[in-house]
Amino acid sequence: MNNIPLTVKLLTCALLGSTLLFALPAAASTTNSQYFEAEDIFALEYASEVQISPDGSQIVYVRASNDIMTDSTRSSLWLLDVKTGKQLPLFADNYSYSQPRWSPDGKQLAFISNVSGSRQIHLHYLAENKTAQLSRLPQSPGNLSWSPDGKQLAFTMNVAASEADIKKRVKKVKKPAGAKWSDAPVVLDRARYQADGQGFLKPQFRQIFILPVTGGSARHLTSGEFHYGSDLTFSPDSKALLFSANLDQEWEFQPRDSNLYRLDLASNKLSALTTMAGDESAPVFSPDGKQLAFLWNSNALVPYTNSKLKILNLSSNNINDIAADFDRSIAAANWLSNQSFVVQYDDRGQRKLATLTHKGKLTELTASLGGVSQPQPYLSGSYSVSDNGVIAYTHGTSQRPSDVAVLQKGKSTVLTALNEDLLGHKKLAQVHEIIYKSSFDGEEIQGWYMTPPDFDPSKKYPLLLEIHGGPHLAYGAQWSAEMQRYAKEGYVVFYNNHRGSSSYGERFALLLQNKYSSPEDYADHDSGVNAMLALGFIDENNLFIGGGSAGGIATAYAIGLTNRYKAAAVVKPVINWLSKVLTGDSYLYQTFHQFPGVPWEHMEHYWQRSPLSLVGNVQTPTIIITGEQDRRTPISESEQFYQALQIRRVDTALVRIPGSPHGISNTPSRMIEKVEYMLAWYEKYRTPSE
Repeated sequence: MNNIPLTVKLLTCALLGSTLLFALPAAASTTNSQYFEAEDIFALEYASEVQISPDGSQIVYVRASNDIMTDSTRSSLWLLDVKTGKQLPLFADNYSYSQPRWSPDGKQLAFISNVSGSRQIHLHYLAENKTAQLSRLPQSPGNLSWSPDGKQLAFTMNVAASEADIKKRVKKVKKPAGAKWSDAPVVLDRARYQADGQGFLKPQFRQIFILPVTGGSARHLTSGEFHYGSDLTFSPDSKALLFSANLDQEWEFQPRDSNLYRLDLASNKLSALTTMAGDESAPVFSPDGKQLAFLWNSNALVPYTNSKLKILNLSSNNINDIAADFDRSIAAANWLSNQSFVVQYDDRGQRKLATLTHKGKLTELTASLGGVSQPQPYLSGSYSVSDNGVIAYTHGTSQRPSDVAVLQKGKSTVLTALNEDLLGHKKLAQVHEIIYKSSFDGEEIQGWYMTPPDFDPSKKYPLLLEIHGGPHLAYGAQWSAEMQRYAKEGYVVFYNNHRGSSSYGERFALLLQNKYSSPEDYADHDSGVNAMLALGFIDENNLFIGGGSAGGIATAYAIGLTNRYKAAAVVKPVINWLSKVLTGDSYLYQTFHQFPGVPWEHMEHYWQRSPLSLVGNVQTPTIIITGEQDRRTPISESEQFYQALQIRRVDTALVRIPGSPHGISNTPSRMIEKVEYMLAWYEKYRTPSE
């Protein structure tokens, strides 16, 4: 590969328009290579939003595929017959489709599509093969939910709020006809004023509506300058809506607090069902309607807590814990009977489904949920359950993105093979587990390594340490387009779930409390590199390191502690916590949950956690990659590191992704550019191995 010049590089890839063009079959690979090439990323597909019909006979799912001409991911709706595995496209055209939801009788499908030019609610009649547009809404709807009687759909939509007080007080000067004046000022006066991917927030709030399925006008149910929950649930008699919300006047400063509310549709009377400290969400009625299950998270000033399952007895108002001692975070609880549930949880780098009884007995059903996270091998995936207990879910492996699978009578069956045409004939990197002890305190760390295609254990290979983000997230033995590319180019890719990672319980997650980043978590990575060297096929003179977000922070911190890596890729990092927490979009949470308090009262602590405090030690050649519209880890953080390394004469390059938010792999071309810049940088410093 050509060497990258030492001067800053500006990534000015011209991204094509956003018009969605769907053609069947999906975009073909542009290469005949037997290996996974950069161009193949455009040909990948994956399943998401699997929804099984009430009788368990059919599955509708969103099929995502990439368009090389528009640099976008398009979404279509497909229908699967559970018994035969036959699938048919419901909607696969030039438009996007999402949030499919079965009617209670299984005869209709509600969904959201932009087929009319804007995102609207539609209804498809399966037997008649007819589709109607139900809504004419001024903004995009979301969070569709059917009423049990099948007569109404509830949804949420943003509604404009009052403008900033100072803006209303400013004297207005009339603009002459035809005059061209400067753009009006943007006035912000709220604590939550920005969000990554959205920029400066408009004065609007998420409100709840209902819409008759026979058409007509949407009815606005809620009011006030609050965000009402995205977890809408009708009461069994269809006469009330339940949801989660924080209706306290100080809600902006309470990021982990909300209660459950019941809204009577006839009287519009709102009543609180829970008033606990913490966050209550995802209410689900038991089959007999006498109990309400919900999830609860503590509002303790710590960076991680497990999500717990609780049950509200609607006659006595007593709340009971289910599996209170279970040291994993429960998600997506659905009733199987009045005494048992299906639940989803993450455990040691796997996303699992299990049954859970009232008495806390947990029985694993499958550990193969995944494949929805495309760039990196993050735990991902979802499921739905029919009235008769048949489960549909996204099935993922280290070798394939998500397909649709069904679980019934204790047996799992994968119904689709969305990427077999692309990947079935290719040699892919293989994933292997490795368990080792951290040199810091002997803590057990779980990791994985990917061996290149045509791997020969008698040879020596360069090693790439790839650190995950979060930091309270988890990698696993899942598909990763980016890591497949690194491995194809000859790297053994090593990644781990270091202290602070989720899926190992609260104690392990909180080992990183007030130590983000630190010599402690670097010891977990360093010990893993040593464990890899002990396997005998790693070239100790060709070690590389990289990571994004929290992984970018950890990478920048690591090269301030050690010079053992030939080159580093620091992607969308925080370099100076003193500046980041008051410029990024997560400051209301981070200052109190990930740090002891505000920076002006804890400057020494913030500085100690900052990679910039160690920049005087850095000798490792470093490429820095960040989106110019990133509000989670603003590009000013990357600029600080770039300028500091330039001052120190450390070989460095800054790659700016125009228009990109924090998720710089959010289009196929950006994912490719990120990977290929990193590979080019590593290749610049890679020396021949034995």
